[in-house]
Amino acid sequence: MGGFDRFRARLRGSGRSRPPGPPLRSLLSVRTVAGQVFLLLLVFVVLLVTAAVVSHVLQGRRESMQEASLRTRAVAEAFAHSPAIVPALDSENPTATLQPWAEEARRGGGVDLIVVYSPDGTRYTHRYPDLIGEHVVGSGEPPSEPVTRTTETTSGVSVISLSPVRRPDGSVAGTVAASITVERVQGVVGRQLPVLLGSAAVAMALATGGAVLVSRRLRRQTRGLDPAELARLYEHHDAVLHAVREGVLIIGSDGRLLLANDEARRLLDLPQDAEGRRVTDVGLDPATARLLTSRRAATDEVCVAGDRLLAVNLRHTGERGGPPGIVATLRDTTDLRALAGKAEGVRERLLLLYEAGARIGTTLDVTRTAEELTEVAIPRFADFATVDLVESILRGEEPITPRGAVTNMRRTAVAGLSTDHPFHPVGYVLGFIPDGPSAPGMRSGRTVLEPDLTTSPDFRRRDPERTQRIIAYGVHSLLSVPLHARGVVLGMANFWRTRNPEPFHEDDVSFAEELVARAAVCVDNARRYTREHEMAVTLQRSLLPSAVPEQNAVDVAFRYLPAQAGVGGDWFDVIPLPGSRVALVVGDVVGHGLHAAATMGRLRTAVQNFSTLDLPADELLARVDELVGRMDQEERAGGGGTEITGATCLYAIYDPVTGCCSVARAGHPGPAVVMPDGTVEFPETPAGLPLGLGGLPFEAAEVRLPEGSRLVLFTDGLVEARSRDLDTGLELLRRSLSRRGRTPEETCADVLRTMLPTPPGDDVALLVAGTRILDPDRVAHWDVAPDPSAVAEVRKGVTRQLGEWGLEEEAFATELILSELVTNAIRYGAAPIRVRLLYDRTLICEVSDTSSTAPHLRYAATTDEGGRGLFLVARFAERWGTRYTDKGKVIWSEQTPGAGVL
Repeated sequence: MGGFDRFRARLRGSGRSRPPGPPLRSLLSVRTVAGQVFLLLLVFVVLLVTAAVVSHVLQGRRESMQEASLRTRAVAEAFAHSPAIVPALDSENPTATLQPWAEEARRGGGVDLIVVYSPDGTRYTHRYPDLIGEHVVGSGEPPSEPVTRTTETTSGVSVISLSPVRRPDGSVAGTVAASITVERVQGVVGRQLPVLLGSAAVAMALATGGAVLVSRRLRRQTRGLDPAELARLYEHHDAVLHAVREGVLIIGSDGRLLLANDEARRLLDLPQDAEGRRVTDVGLDPATARLLTSRRAATDEVCVAGDRLLAVNLRHTGERGGPPGIVATLRDTTDLRALAGKAEGVRERLLLLYEAGARIGTTLDVTRTAEELTEVAIPRFADFATVDLVESILRGEEPITPRGAVTNMRRTAVAGLSTDHPFHPVGYVLGFIPDGPSAPGMRSGRTVLEPDLTTSPDFRRRDPERTQRIIAYGVHSLLSVPLHARGVVLGMANFWRTRNPEPFHEDDVSFAEELVARAAVCVDNARRYTREHEMAVTLQRSLLPSAVPEQNAVDVAFRYLPAQAGVGGDWFDVIPLPGSRVALVVGDVVGHGLHAAATMGRLRTAVQNFSTLDLPADELLARVDELVGRMDQEERAGGGGTEITGATCLYAIYDPVTGCCSVARAGHPGPAVVMPDGTVEFPETPAGLPLGLGGLPFEAAEVRLPEGSRLVLFTDGLVEARSRDLDTGLELLRRSLSRRGRTPEETCADVLRTMLPTPPGDDVALLVAGTRILDPDRVAHWDVAPDPSAVAEVRKGVTRQLGEWGLEEEAFATELILSELVTNAIRYGAAPIRVRLLYDRTLICEVSDTSSTAPHLRYAATTDEGGRGLFLVARFAERWGTRYTDKGKVIWSEQTPGAGVL
């Protein structure tokens, strides 16, 4: 009977009673595996026990020394710090008191000896009474701190700890010494050795039992076969394994290839040294390697191996009592290639749609969204792609469903494998007639598929010349998909194929429609944003000044930069004031969008209206603050939830006659002043609360500006950014303003170039005013006595001054105006009274007094003797009014020389 047959016979008879096992001597023979294992275990146990004993002895010694040190130190310090030891040491007979205490402490503390010494080294206590009273030679002075040391004594190596005994005043009353021999502590180690030796004996017994069990297990698994029979059995197994026409792989639980037959090597193209290596390291396709190492059962799963399609079956080897692992069988199923190709195509399309969701619509820009659609489609779906959008979409307008009229569409994006294409360039306007054959997809809203352009009559009729160039270029297939959004068509996306010989087919239509549908939603969102942005920008531009009014006080240049996120609430203004003065205003409203722009317009209008009252800077901000508070209350009462609390403003009034500038601010950054020599200063101005918060009054600061200075007003967006703090921004602004000899326009350009190299995150308003001083020769003033007869002297002085200025023809009206104003000041005002005449762009007459009573224009009846003076002033002057000062009031009038008198 052959070995294989005997093995099968033993398998069939494995359920019968077995003969008694072999004796223990044969099992543990060194010729058997069990014997060799037993010998190895024996050596290992001996070495382990030896190492454990040595380690235990060394560890025991170290711990014994540590235990002795800790014990003696604790006993010595405890005895030295006991409450009654100091009185005992200072008594006449310390030994009588301390000896019994020391012996009791020695027995309780587990030490060999406790000795108390006097400061000069005389023993007061000892275990042996005959040694008490002796002076210890070499004891030296008592230690200042507890000390532990090891010494050699007649009893062996001992550990001694010394602790000083201190009186309440800190002096040393004596010393306490506690000692113990190391041998006494190390006795514990000797008591533990029997336990170690007993553990070694148990380990030997377990090793012997384990060797016996291993031997019996091996004989049971081999069914009693001897080595020759096992070799012969393996030869049969090897012949069968490599003769079958099916690949077989055995993979261990750690992912290593244990066995591969010849067919498996051929199908997978495995290297010669594949066995023993990990499956992931033998050059397999990643998907195939993941399948073979997945540790799951599989039936006829298809995977790719080079140019073959393999059906893979996986089973666990441990299911029938074998070692854990995987056995895999492989069959060549190349006939399934077409099916696998289709599945791969579907997977590629799904991946492309996933990428489209992430790459299309990254910005709220219509043109960029169209470009992203073409970039996604090239080259994995089409060789060229173009997007044409209705022109109204590009302007942000609502899309309109065309009905019969020509719809202008603009080529918005073009992308392809090359740039020398024959398609219309970006920006080209195409006129599509929705009801005609030129744009079938626009009217129907359905996708148009042209598998073969060379045989398509509709395609050739659209533009014969252009069509011929396209076909000559090699374009053979077209897929036109309309961009739908909310029931209307926004445009067309066209996909073209040239190098890809495969024409578009029906399966491509659904994919293209899904791809374009995602892009259409993004285009419509971008269109809505464009519309809202344009509305906000238009509103803001209409609310901001387009030009500065004519005046001679300052030379003004300004810049406004909208934020990258949209329009905001920054604003500025230049307002001429009576007396050749000018008001410079800069403000900021928190937030962005239409609400911020509208709020900015309301605040600018309010400031302009309040400026007509000719209020000081701090009073004007107080009025605006009160107005903002009322507007917030109205918003809260109406449930709008759009309060504007937090707006900031800076209001400056510059007087070219005196060169003084009055500045007040409400939560806004202060101005910068550039002196004529180029030095830059940030004058200290009181910082009020933002508008709408109320509570504290505003304060104004006076700043004197020499002629040729530049007053720079700005919003916080200029100096603050995410990448820098306020101090850094102000220092950078200082350096950008420090150059001298620049005009305000040049200053604005240089500041923005330095401070904002990239588009700002917040909108920015910048106002640069170059100061001028009115020529002193064009200013005349007189002090007027509070007497009606002084009016004649004023008229004479005014006539003489107008003659020097060459304004003789203005003398009559000016004399009449000043006569009435001075007469009113004398009659109703209070001294001192002062007249000032200014010749700037206009002729300005000012009469000031210290009274706060303002005149009012009224129409006198025919029977009234008075009341016509201010009527005459209003008749002969272009403008007149009253402004209050901290010392009274000023009544002023303006005339334009050469305008004549109506």
